[in-house]
Amino acid sequence: MGTNIMKKTATFAVVHFLVAFTVTYLLTGSWVLGGLIALVEPLCNTVAYFFHEKAWNWFDNRKAANKLAV
Repeated sequence: MGTNIMKKTATFAVVHFLVAFTVTYLLTGSWVLGGLIALVEPLCNTVAYFFHEKAWNWFDNRKAANKLAV
């Protein structure tokens, strides 16, 4: 399960980097600003996404355990 989360997180990061760069470049016309924002903003969101997925898995596992206990 952990490997799957890491693969999902990595592919999400690549897509997010591309979207952040493209949107920033189209809005500003700056390759430098596009690159900077494409590195910083998605990196922060990728870390947040990883922990978001971990939290969802924890809640799903807890819900499943509660159903078994009943």
